[in-house]
Amino acid sequence: MVKTEGNQKVSTGISGLDEILFGGYIVHKSYLIAGGPGSGKTILCLHFLEEGSKKGEPCLFITLGEKEEQIRNNALKLGLKLKNVEFLDLSPSAEFFSQIEAYDIFSPAEVEREPITNAIKTKIEQLKPKRVTVDSMTQFRYLATDVFQFRKQALSFLRFLNENGSTVLFTAEASHDAPDDDLRFLSDGIIELINTEIGKKLEVKKFRGSDFISGGHYYEIHSNIGFKVFPRLLPLDKKIDLTFEKLSSGVPEIDELLYGGIERGTVTIISGPSGCGKTTLGMQFIKEAAGRGERSVIYTFEESTEKLIARSTAVNIPVREMIKKGTLEIKKIEPLIYSPYSFAEMVKEDITENETKIVMIDSTSGYKLSVKGGEMATHLHALCKYLSNQGVTVFLPTEMKKITGDLQIAEEDISYLADNVIILRYIEVQGELRRAIGVLKKRLGDFEKTLREFNITKYGIKVGEPLRNMRNILSGSPILSKGK
Repeated sequence: MVKTEGNQKVSTGISGLDEILFGGYIVHKSYLIAGGPGSGKTILCLHFLEEGSKKGEPCLFITLGEKEEQIRNNALKLGLKLKNVEFLDLSPSAEFFSQIEAYDIFSPAEVEREPITNAIKTKIEQLKPKRVTVDSMTQFRYLATDVFQFRKQALSFLRFLNENGSTVLFTAEASHDAPDDDLRFLSDGIIELINTEIGKKLEVKKFRGSDFISGGHYYEIHSNIGFKVFPRLLPLDKKIDLTFEKLSSGVPEIDELLYGGIERGTVTIISGPSGCGKTTLGMQFIKEAAGRGERSVIYTFEESTEKLIARSTAVNIPVREMIKKGTLEIKKIEPLIYSPYSFAEMVKEDITENETKIVMIDSTSGYKLSVKGGEMATHLHALCKYLSNQGVTVFLPTEMKKITGDLQIAEEDISYLADNVIILRYIEVQGELRRAIGVLKKRLGDFEKTLREFNITKYGIKVGEPLRNMRNILSGSPILSKGK
């Protein structure tokens, strides 16, 4: 019998899953990988064996369904070589159909169980594997005469593997006629894979002897990469001490509106209709940050990088120079390719590796497409809170469909996310279309309650004096006040 010291862990072979399980699987334990057809159960197990293979550990894949050749071919397509992985192929051969024997006295289960048991026992004693995958345990159910016998035999089998030094992953094919409830009780842990409308979801249902990150985590399966897990963001993790230093826009009149600027580590919604200058205003804050030597990243869901560079350069924001100096990176995001989980993971990796200070997601309308029917506010909330807790300042340009009319901050109910809300509006003055800027919310301080005219010129952003001689500005059709 092999003794385990404490709760020693081994990697799952998937970095995101290791993060969820706080290091991986506990050695000499058995884990059920549950899920429907096509959910990726076998692939997750193959990553586990590939990790052991890279470390030179003896690994064993016991297959009772797919043939070894088919599994190896599928693994290669995912970039998994399985160099030191041995197979015990107990799947039915082609000859089985033409050489079916009749069992007159004993049941087929009783006759076939013994050679399968002996084959497994011999292989385990010969190889002494550190990692074992059984795909799938459901096949053993048909070698038992009843439910009680199956449960007893399954528990005995798993203990035999664990006591011989193996950490075990086993899959199951649950159905209405053959549920996997008994296997769930026998296992030391359960990882469930679920296909949902907005993507593939992984959830740890049980994990004896260790804590883990609960809740739903999404994953994707790609060629040459295989299984990639995106742990859900925990906003309170690794929270840093925030000083809420004020960040200037570089435009004195905007700083006056904000009573000095916006605080570091806050979330700012810049709300307004198309073409009013939301992105340009965000870029102005980024330009000022570049002057301080701080790095910013713009994730653009709508414009191409080239268009954004050209448009910014035309209004005296030297984006090309900022990119060359490393104080700015622009990443074009295709919302129909990236899920909100893979996007969040990209942002998380960037701020961790590059000490990014400002993030602009341009825009929330484009981001919404990546949610694909899910709750945008939920995903955006988790991402923004995580960034804020890391001291990252976030800008969210948010487009309004109405050019004028009743004031609305956002089409979606996301205004609660913002520490600051800056509005840009079109106004008509004596038949001429103009822009106005104002502040509606500033959670960490006071702000100027007036609106000012807002212009974008080839020299940059120009902001006028407060529009004190007008009323009904927010309606889009201001009226000159009498006597002013």
